[in-house]
Amino acid sequence: MPSTQTVRTVLDPKGGRRLLDVPALELAVVGQAGSLRRFSQPVISIGSADGVDFRIEGATVSAVHCELRADERGLRVVDLESKNGTLLGGRRVQEAWLEDVDELQLGQVRVSVQAQARPGERSLFERNGFGKLKGGSWRMRELYALLEKAAASEAPVLLTGETGTGKELAADAIVQASARKAGPLVVVDGSRLTPDLADSELFGHEKGAFTGAASQRLGAFERAHQGTLFLDEVGELSADVQARLLGVLERKRFTRVGGTKAIDVDVRVISATHRRLEREVNRGTFRADLFFRLSALHLSLPPLRERAEDILGLVSHFVAELGARQPLPPAVLESLCARDYPGNVRELRNAVERAVLGLEPGEAADPSAAEPAGVDLAVPFRLHKAQVIDRFERAYVTALLEAHGGNVTKAAQHAGLNRVHLHEIVRRLGLGT
Repeated sequence: MPSTQTVRTVLDPKGGRRLLDVPALELAVVGQAGSLRRFSQPVISIGSADGVDFRIEGATVSAVHCELRADERGLRVVDLESKNGTLLGGRRVQEAWLEDVDELQLGQVRVSVQAQARPGERSLFERNGFGKLKGGSWRMRELYALLEKAAASEAPVLLTGETGTGKELAADAIVQASARKAGPLVVVDGSRLTPDLADSELFGHEKGAFTGAASQRLGAFERAHQGTLFLDEVGELSADVQARLLGVLERKRFTRVGGTKAIDVDVRVISATHRRLEREVNRGTFRADLFFRLSALHLSLPPLRERAEDILGLVSHFVAELGARQPLPPAVLESLCARDYPGNVRELRNAVERAVLGLEPGEAADPSAAEPAGVDLAVPFRLHKAQVIDRFERAYVTALLEAHGGNVTKAAQHAGLNRVHLHEIVRRLGLGT
């Protein structure tokens, strides 16, 4: 049964600004004096590593063992693939609802969880958007408040969330509201950083450093000096790349491949991943020290299914953004709001674009098959053009990659494209390689 301790939105005494009531919890290690800690936040991480919210010493407790999560449904514990498991009532659980007073067993350590009668209070962002992120649900307004704080800080930020939730937009919103707004913003896709290319991509190389290095190349860190480096899909980095990245973040200096001079760098790092890095830490595939170095501020973007009240507003926003001259029919709006979107906001936007074109979900536009008399002038010209270009790019790039076994470098050379440009096209079209 869900706990009675839930997150609630309320009005402040002045009657306009919304606040968030968050369960106030007391956590303590059973039998360990002085271990009592009080929290008032929607997510509490528990484990043995430095950097978790509630740290427990014990060989049977994993680095980031589990977390407590509160939402409007109640309070629950979520195991993060810990080595020795999380037990509730003597039974091992992956995810379970907690009562107002409960006890967890993490490995051989018991932790009491007790909810207080008076909840904590957190301010919500006053507007229904931040940067290019849109939505007025309490989850998003809480996120906007955290993004605003992140923008005022120089601390590293880790953005997590499912594919399509808007992590890139969140990173851009932080940068645009920060003191580094005028500085460079350099984006690196971690899923494309193979071990043999990573050093050159991140740190650059000198002329002649290796076969094919015909000239000096500045790496991402150097190009981002006095600005921001956005490491997208940081969870895909190999172990070797993780180790080298950690060294640069700790020393704030690096050496180009083939060089001997150490170069100091002033860079603010924002990272993003669709993976739960806490689980990757427990699996041993992601370094715990790098995780905590990157996540001084850890912000999670909610999936669209957990903020369904935002869908109608997002549909209206996308319709206007796409330049439609007529509103969507009520039946179409109802259909859009009733669907599930595993691809989150990105999938919703694609669905709206098809709806503006009068297409059913998954149906492709074929303007070449339409007679001039059948042209609907209410649909903007650029949307039809975009559909044609999208179909061409998707077919061409798919065939190109298949012809070269997924090797983007060879495919780019064959097509006469810059490799980075081809990476961007592949990413935009959602074509994995």
